[in-house]
Amino acid sequence: MPDLTLRRRTVLGGMLGSAAVLAAPSTTMAWADESTDELRLRWQTLLTGGPSVDPSDPDLAVAIARVDRLAQSALTTLDRSANRTTLWPDLASTTLSNHVASNFRRIKQLAVAWATNGSAYAGNASVASDILGALEWMHTNRYSPALPRYDNDYDWEIGGASAFADTLVLLYDVIPAEVRTTYTTAISHYTPDPNLWRADRQIATGANRVWIATVVAVRAVLDGDTAALVRVRDAISDVEGDGANSVLAFNDAPGRTDNGTGEGFYSDGSFLQHYKHPYNGGYGKELLGTLSSLLYLLGGTQWTVTDPELDNLYGWIDDAFDPLMVRGDLMGSVCGREIARPSKQNHAPTQTIIEGTLRLIPAAPPDRATKLTALVKQWITEDTFRDFLTVTDPASLVAARAVLASTTPARGPLVVHKQYPRMDKVAHHRPAFTVGLSAYSSRIYNYESIQNENLHGWHLSDGMVLVFDDDLGHYSGDYWPTVDPYRLPGTTVDTRRLADSYGFRSTSEADWVGGTAVPGRTIGAYGMDLRGYGTNLGALKSWFLIDDVMVCLGSDITGEGTVETIVENRKLRQGDETFTEASGWCHLAGTGGYVFPDRTPVRALRENRTATWREINLKYGTDGPITRPYQTVWIDHGTAPVAQGYYYVQLPTATLEATKTFACKLPVRRLRADPTAHAVRLQGVLAANFWTGGTVAELTADGAASVVMVAGKVAISDPTQTRSSVTVDLTKPGLRLVSADEGVQVTRQGTGWRLVVDTTNRHGATATATFH
Repeated sequence: MPDLTLRRRTVLGGMLGSAAVLAAPSTTMAWADESTDELRLRWQTLLTGGPSVDPSDPDLAVAIARVDRLAQSALTTLDRSANRTTLWPDLASTTLSNHVASNFRRIKQLAVAWATNGSAYAGNASVASDILGALEWMHTNRYSPALPRYDNDYDWEIGGASAFADTLVLLYDVIPAEVRTTYTTAISHYTPDPNLWRADRQIATGANRVWIATVVAVRAVLDGDTAALVRVRDAISDVEGDGANSVLAFNDAPGRTDNGTGEGFYSDGSFLQHYKHPYNGGYGKELLGTLSSLLYLLGGTQWTVTDPELDNLYGWIDDAFDPLMVRGDLMGSVCGREIARPSKQNHAPTQTIIEGTLRLIPAAPPDRATKLTALVKQWITEDTFRDFLTVTDPASLVAARAVLASTTPARGPLVVHKQYPRMDKVAHHRPAFTVGLSAYSSRIYNYESIQNENLHGWHLSDGMVLVFDDDLGHYSGDYWPTVDPYRLPGTTVDTRRLADSYGFRSTSEADWVGGTAVPGRTIGAYGMDLRGYGTNLGALKSWFLIDDVMVCLGSDITGEGTVETIVENRKLRQGDETFTEASGWCHLAGTGGYVFPDRTPVRALRENRTATWREINLKYGTDGPITRPYQTVWIDHGTAPVAQGYYYVQLPTATLEATKTFACKLPVRRLRADPTAHAVRLQGVLAANFWTGGTVAELTADGAASVVMVAGKVAISDPTQTRSSVTVDLTKPGLRLVSADEGVQVTRQGTGWRLVVDTTNRHGATATATFH
């Protein structure tokens, strides 16, 4: 190994000022062919904030102090002995590949501190020596072409390679050129191609493609390898694969080939990774965060991404992320196995989304930049649980402060009913609360549990209902390890005990999962033909979301074991919140009310639940016991129920008096709840889920359909996504047709109307017709 003599430190020389960290690269900038120096300086600036970071600035001082704390922790436990057998005692494994990646990440923490202006370790020769020695040790003992790989490909090709490359960028001027080449050769050995990954060179898709391409790009910048940068640019669009796995094009775009895996974004905002897992809050957010950095790196250069599908990024922000975020939190139903990681709670996932969006603003068209600015300002200011400015990196901090100081007003709270037919999820936003529904079908997996993570995710998609209110820390604060996984709110379950990871990565036997969303209103119908995995449990479940009311219907509940429908399972803020029970209703202070029009007997439990993160995550979990108070309410269907049902109304954030009033007046009417249809009428809304053809009030459907009628608008969908058309007869006289969506034929049928919707390529999306 060549001598690692410390050279004069010029790493920060010539960097962009921190105030311009995320400025859009000029498209007219003159670039010398084969020059990658400016790109390296850009990447340094993204990692550290640049040379003009002012440590006397209070906000930046906090960010720098955080960098220093990480470095101090790493330095304190670093083994510097001449015959060391590990760098850090807690990362000594030679069989767990995440120890390889974690070693490199810890080294990177030291490098970031060393290269950050104002850090206590900035330019420190001793720290630089520690870093160089650690890199040499890793190359000799853990990570080189001469050594075997083991365990998880991610740690070798993405996690470890990325941190290694970043460190080489940060210490570029103090590492001899021949040593850098040795190290970049090692990175290239593991990550040689921006289109492929894994030891057997599979096609990289979704977030994995962007991660791989970014590793190749940074390595290419270090080596001045301009040919590799061309391939990186093209890999984003999958030029070599004729666009089959482009990360920019929507998977359901007209003319898109079906040669890809189906992973990535869809036009309704769904994001799938690992084939059929909803993953906006996991791989999706990482794709946005990494791609925004890569686009910044290449922007305005001869390697700029010019694919016209690049504009789809703005659609991702509007549809794939914004509706799934709730005042800084992110719906756990789209976070995959990450919900079982303690580091991914406390609103941490949305930080990546905000940072990625900040990086898009400078290069966006003016009108779009204004919209993104308003949106980011809303995201940052509405999260009073976790202050973004105190947790983000210096570069994003500078950009965020510019957004907050702008004259553009914040967007305001989101009020919308949004359905995701491509991934069987719903987001219902009202001014005082948000509801998230989680289901799965023949098209979508139930839950992910690989790498010994998310071991108890059995029922996450069995109709789980997440309610977000002003308790912004409800799904943080150790909710996922302590909540009873057999009693997730909204679910109907066979209570038999299950083995860790039982049934994960499974689709349902049922097609009927989906619903109808009324455009421009917070009104929708959703349903699920639930088939319990590994049991004979079956249930038809519907949720009718009508502004501030959610009507829940269940029928045909049949099974062999003990079956329950969970009305609520709320982690309490204090543990002494008042729970009031009465005939036909109950109320939980600070949460809302629950009305049972049939006066169904319910069971309730107030308990302190103790668990550890290790119980749900062997890989990243911790062993310290955690205790949290819960209030659970459920309907007991008994053992081996036959054709049972339920009917209740959930009133999120309703007061005790409002709950009593609703229970007394009962403005909602259940019209039908049987194997043919579920239907209700409330506040001028008629909503029906037809499991088969049949009639409800003035609506007759020719087969499976979800239909909502309100204020002259009729909204229709095919939740099975298998029918070529849906026909609905409307036997209501006195209506005059105003308009109909493309693909909707409306003709006279007696004194009413017949609506025939072409559902061939709608993939569960809603079609509408409007009458006067």
